[in-house]
Amino acid sequence: MKIKYLAFAILVAGTVACSKQSDEYPFRNPDLPREERIEDLLGRLTVEEKVQQMMNQTPAIERLGIPPYDWWNEALHGVARAERATVFPQAIALAATFDEEALLETFQMVSDEARAKYHRYQKDGEYDRYKGLTFWTPNINIFRDPRWGRGMETYGEDPFLTERMGLAVVKGLQGDDPNYFKTHACVKHYAVHSGPEWNRHEYNAESTPRDLWTTYLPAFEALVKEGNVQEVMCAYNRFEGTPCCSSDKLLTDILRNDWGYDHILLSDCGAIDDFWKKDTRTPRHETHPDAASASADAVLTGTDLECGSSYRALMDGLEKGLITEDQLDVSLRRLLKGRFELGMFDPDERVPFAQIPYSVVGSAKHAAQALDMARKSIVLLKNGNGILPLSKEIRKIAVVGPNAADSTMLWANYNGFPDRTVTILDGIRNKLPDAEVIYELGCTHTESNDDYQATASKIKEADADVIIFVGGISPRLEGEEMPVDAEGFRKGDRTDIEIPKVQKELVKALKETTGKPVVYVLCTGSALALNWEDGNLDAVVNAWYGGQEAGTAVADVLFGDYNPGGRLPVTFYKSADQLPDFEDYKMAGRTYRYMTQTPLYPFGYGLSYTTFDYRNGKLSADKTGKDQPVTFTVDLSNTGKTDGDEVLQLYVAYPDHPEEPVKALKAFRRVHVKAGSTEQISISLQPETFRTFDDQTQTMAVRPGNYRILYGSSSADKDLKVLPLIIE
Repeated sequence: MKIKYLAFAILVAGTVACSKQSDEYPFRNPDLPREERIEDLLGRLTVEEKVQQMMNQTPAIERLGIPPYDWWNEALHGVARAERATVFPQAIALAATFDEEALLETFQMVSDEARAKYHRYQKDGEYDRYKGLTFWTPNINIFRDPRWGRGMETYGEDPFLTERMGLAVVKGLQGDDPNYFKTHACVKHYAVHSGPEWNRHEYNAESTPRDLWTTYLPAFEALVKEGNVQEVMCAYNRFEGTPCCSSDKLLTDILRNDWGYDHILLSDCGAIDDFWKKDTRTPRHETHPDAASASADAVLTGTDLECGSSYRALMDGLEKGLITEDQLDVSLRRLLKGRFELGMFDPDERVPFAQIPYSVVGSAKHAAQALDMARKSIVLLKNGNGILPLSKEIRKIAVVGPNAADSTMLWANYNGFPDRTVTILDGIRNKLPDAEVIYELGCTHTESNDDYQATASKIKEADADVIIFVGGISPRLEGEEMPVDAEGFRKGDRTDIEIPKVQKELVKALKETTGKPVVYVLCTGSALALNWEDGNLDAVVNAWYGGQEAGTAVADVLFGDYNPGGRLPVTFYKSADQLPDFEDYKMAGRTYRYMTQTPLYPFGYGLSYTTFDYRNGKLSADKTGKDQPVTFTVDLSNTGKTDGDEVLQLYVAYPDHPEEPVKALKAFRRVHVKAGSTEQISISLQPETFRTFDDQTQTMAVRPGNYRILYGSSSADKDLKVLPLIIE
């Protein structure tokens, strides 16, 4: 480690030594037009230097005073993998807030920490991975199947919810300064990518044109066009036989030509290797004979930057005539433009974000936001006989289960490292300082530590007033291409969606032996089959992977200091029997949009400690033209005795077009309503709200006909009211 930092120090000294000369270069002059500066720098690079700048680990160009830069950084739910940072709830939990304004505020804080950390690293001469300004987030893939281990990184199964939450993240990361980007966001993984993990390096995803345009692409299109996202990452898998990172259809026809995207396109890490490498342990696409042909093909298709090292072979590709230097320059201009627009070649006094103090990192304000988002994300799934909230007068409480005292589980994956973490056990103890809190692990996530009956008998003997079981799964079981082969799990994915058997048996023993109320606090990044738990336990609370303040948030909900208002961003199926084959990318039968069976808990579902009533719902017109907006208004009344948040959800159904989804989310609004009060909500539905896929033209368009506007508290028919609309 000392040798490494000595090398950095020598580099910095050398850079300073040549700074007088390099400062005279036109590309260093912040008063010149950026295009002129880009061309000046590009003209000074040798072809070898150009190739080196097209891989994520770019070396220094000492003769020009340019330090090294690694493009790879992460900020899925807080700045990740580089020492201190505030750890917010995992992305799937953030989606459960259904609050895009709060998410925007959260990622403004994330980018504050990112900038503060970056400038500290620059001053210290640290240029390692995870210390730059280019963040490879958000993951806006559609969580089409709950068995996918990386689904926790997404914003759920719905394209519209994913679009809105993704836009909030991009805007929060990139900022709104007219001269500089605060950081870069990067949407991934483009496209038609959502598992399985075990075969992602060889898998060929097939999609119908309808599913492509109505499910897999809408969020990408919105973040490119509306969000002005500065980076797009192409996926590992093939699409229609061609690796995504060399797909003319995805990269050239759709992304570059149809959507007009002219910013940076980069490969997933090692994705170009999959084109040509032969590996008996990890089967790959093997669509190209060697690294030179693979790399040239990727660049010519528009992949500017490689996460990996196959692009070294571009030198060989130039010699063989597979690609020209002018063609490399197309990518170099995009890459250099990105660095100029981040202010990397300008003095700090010209870049407003350079003044953000390091004290924002892990600050009390950011911790408070982490707590607020954790509270907002919690979904109350069952509350039998109104057992929740629990009384703070309870004198003895038993806390059992593998997730109760597990802090790193709460961080999820792609995480930073907080100054402190409040476990769920900590949160309960802090909430009831005068009560006796008995803790028993009982079992790990997938293995039993003790005899179920022995643990249950110990809890019975303690005579606790209530048992809180904190279980579910863990980011050590679900995630990206993991070496996990426990029962029900396979390399990061799951083979079923059941609660691990050991936990189910322990909870049954606790319930049957003690006869006391059992509240199940669930930690998960995805949907689980909770049929027995729903039918037999007193309450079920979904806390996801809630970040550094999760324990406080859970205790606030359990004991009534916060009224839960989170909603499910995914369908909770009764079992895997309700799902199509995992490797089938057709949407038929998947998610609330195409499912005809009844799930355990529907998309958009979540209970509250109060009750709400929707009154006077109406449209500004019952007929409208296909180019005209229509306004929906409704009075939302809190008819209970507790202040609370309700999430208004507005769906569109298509009675004239049976090939379309059963219903599709088109608007939502999280609203805080005081007990006994009414809030009027108004939502403008723009013409694009009613776009559908036209099989004849193979395009998205607003088609005349009958539509149904459905509004209410979840996607379930029983929770929705209906308004007819005719589009002429």
